[in-house]
Amino acid sequence: MNYPIIAKILGRVMGLEAVLMVPSMITALCYGESLLWYAETAAIAAALALLLNLPKVKYKDFYAREGFVSVALAWVLMSAVGALPFVFSGEIPSYTDAFFEIVSGFTTTGSTILTSIEPMSKGLLLWRSLSHWIGGMGVLVFIMAVLPMSEDRSMYIMRAEVPGTTFGKLVPRIRTSSAITYLIYIVLTVILIILLCAGGMPFFDSVNHAMATAGTGGFSVRTLSIGYYDSLYIDVVVSIFMLLFGVNFSIYFLLLVRRFKDALTDSEFLGYFGIALGAAVLIALDIWDEYGGFWNAFRYSLFQVSSLMTTTGFATADFTLWPAFSKSILILVMLIGASAGSTGGGLKVSRVIIFFKSAAQEIGKQLNPRRTTNVRVNGKTLPAATLHNTLVFIGLYFLLTFVIVAVVSLDGYDFETTFASVVSCMSNVGPGLGPAGPMGSYDIFSDLSKWFLSFAMLAGRLEIFPMLILFAPATWKRK
Repeated sequence: MNYPIIAKILGRVMGLEAVLMVPSMITALCYGESLLWYAETAAIAAALALLLNLPKVKYKDFYAREGFVSVALAWVLMSAVGALPFVFSGEIPSYTDAFFEIVSGFTTTGSTILTSIEPMSKGLLLWRSLSHWIGGMGVLVFIMAVLPMSEDRSMYIMRAEVPGTTFGKLVPRIRTSSAITYLIYIVLTVILIILLCAGGMPFFDSVNHAMATAGTGGFSVRTLSIGYYDSLYIDVVVSIFMLLFGVNFSIYFLLLVRRFKDALTDSEFLGYFGIALGAAVLIALDIWDEYGGFWNAFRYSLFQVSSLMTTTGFATADFTLWPAFSKSILILVMLIGASAGSTGGGLKVSRVIIFFKSAAQEIGKQLNPRRTTNVRVNGKTLPAATLHNTLVFIGLYFLLTFVIVAVVSLDGYDFETTFASVVSCMSNVGPGLGPAGPMGSYDIFSDLSKWFLSFAMLAGRLEIFPMLILFAPATWKRK
C-alpha cells in the first residue's frame, strides 16, 4: 500500500473542501449570518490538507488497491469534516445527525433528519445543496478535472468512483474526459436555474434546487419540497431535468459529436426511459380516481417516478398514502435506479438488463445444454469479467441491504418503514415510506441505525466494493 500517495490525494480533497466553504460564507454575508462556522471548518480542512501533504513519496506505484482506498477514505473524510458547520452552528447539535445529513448530501441521497427546513440558515442550506452538486459527479472526478494527476492514478480512481458496470473514457485523456463531463454538467445546471427562475421560483431557491436536481440529490429549501410551489410548470421542468441527469453522460458526448444513432439506440438509454414511462403510466392508472383524471394523475406519477428512479428524492405528493400497487412500483424503480455513468444511484439500468439477459441465457441452457450463447449488449458480447462483476455486485447489494435491515429493525418500526428506508439509503434515493416518507424524517431512527444508514449511503454511492475493501485485512498490507 502506497500510503504517502493516498495521503496526498486526501490532502487535495481537504483543500477542495476548504475552498467549498467560500460560497456558504458569501451567502451568509449576503443574508447577515455568521461566517464563523464556515471559517472554522475551512481552517480545519486546510490544516488537514497541509498535514496530509507532509509525507514524502518514495515510490510512485499506484494500483487498483490504492484507487479504491483513496476513494473510500476521501468520501469518509470529506463527510467527517463537512458535518462540522452544522455542529458549530448549533442547528444540528448532534454530530451523529450532522454526519448523517452531510453523508446524505455528498452521496446525493437526500434523506434528512430535519423536520422543518425553512428555519435553517441560508448558508447551511446552500452547503447542503452544494454537497449534492459536488457529490453527484464525484469529488475526485472534480479534482481531476481541475488539477493535474497522472493517467495511471486517474484511471484507478475513476474506476472506483464512477458508477456503472464498466468505465469508459470519452476521449483518450482522463483529465479531458473529466473536464468534458463537468462542462456538460455545469451547462445543464445553469439552464435549469434559468428555467426555474423563469417559472417564478426565487433565485436562491432556484440555485439550490438546480444543484440538488443536477446531483440527483433531493435536498430542498422547503419542508414540502417541490410541492411547496404547486406549479405545473415547475413540476414539468424538474421532472424532465431529473430524467436528463439520470442519463449516462456519455450519451450527451455522443450527441455532441453527432453520433446520433449510437446515442439513441443505446439499450440502457431506451430501457431507462421505457421503464420510467411505463411505471408512470401504471401508477397514473392506479391513482386516477384520487386525482380526478388520467392527466392530472400522470403529472404526479411522472414526477414521483422521475424523482425515485433517478434517486433524486424530491416530492410533490405524499406517495405513502397511495395504493399498495403504486408503492410497490415506486420501490421497484428505487431499486433499479438510473443509468450507469449518471449522477443517479440504484442498481443501474445496465445491470438490470445484463441480469435479465443472463437469466434468459441460463434458461436456454437448461432447455438445451449443448447450446452456447453469449450475453450481448448494444451488439457487443459482454466480457466474462463484466458479467461476473455484475452478478456479484447484485448479490452483495441485496446481502448488505438485508444485513442493515436487520440492524435497523432493532428500532422497532414496521417492516415497510424499515425496509424502504434501508433500500432508499442503499439506492441513494432519500425518502422512504411511513414516518421516513417524503413528508417525514429520518430523525425517528436511533443513533446506531443512523450510522448504519450512513454506511449504506456511502456503500450505495461508491457501489459497495470501495467501502468493503476498507475492512479487508489484505488491503492494508504493504505488498
